[in-house]
Order: sequence, then structure tokens, then C-alpha cells
Amino acid sequence: MTELRESENLPGMRVLQFAFDGDPENVHLPDNYGHNTVAYTGTHDNNTSRGWYESLTDQQKRTFWAYLQREPGESREAAPELMRLAWSSPAALAIAPVQDVLDLDGNARMNVPGQAANNWRWRMTGDLLSAGPFDKLRELTENARREVLQKTEVTT
Repeated sequence: MTELRESENLPGMRVLQFAFDGDPENVHLPDNYGHNTVAYTGTHDNNTSRGWYESLTDQQKRTFWAYLQREPGESREAAPELMRLAWSSPAALAIAPVQDVLDLDGNARMNVPGQAANNWRWRMTGDLLSAGPFDKLRELTENARREVLQKTEVTT
């Protein structure tokens, strides 16, 4: 699979929630990203980043904070830190589910692979659309020097 992807110059997928197993060679660690990758905090099949962090063992949490080279923090800091890692990585694209932008817990999870019932029930509601989280996303994007798509006027 890797050979096919590379021969066709297709980007590789890196998911930060898979990165912190203590292996410095883990392909999901930003230190091991190439440019032709897409960095995700998590996907529709993962827990939210806050929910993911809350489910970690104490040792896994220590590994996470050690990689960040900072003192251990709280669960509300996990999603913003994963987003910062993705945005500051060498990956060509960085993507975070809106649940991570909003720093929602595991109750906002979209899907559990292999579970036949109760998937795809989370819905974005208008009360979640406050400017704060999106201002932080804009600031993160600017600080990481990632291009922001801007509206362009189309004329005919």
C-alpha cells in the first residue's frame, strides 16, 4: 500500500491520537512527518481529542505531555495541543474535526467502528457556533503560517 501511495505521489495520513505509544519512530509523531502528508488530530472514527485524552492511562498521559516538553495539563488542553502539533507540523495539510475545535468531550463522538448502533447521532447546533473557538483557530492558523482560504468574488 505504501509503495502504491508513494508511486502515485498521494499524501499519507497521520493521526496524532495514534502517535503517543512511546516509540520515537512512530509515523504518527510530527517529528516523523514528511511534507506529503495530511495531519489529523483524529478522524470521524476516533473519539474527540478531549475524550481520547480522558481515556488514556496515566503513563500514556505522561508520554503525551513529555513529547510536548511541558508540564502535564488538564483534559481541556489536549485538543488545542494536538491542533497546535498538527498545524505546526511539516504536513501539507492539517485537519481537525469541529469537535476538537470546540474542545468537546467524548459525548460528541461521531462513530465507533464495529458498533452497529448509536453512531452518527451527534449534531452541530447553533449554540456551539460562538466566535471564541473559531478566533483561536484563526490565530493558530496565522501563527503556524498556514494559508487561509478566503472568499473570492466570482464574476461572470
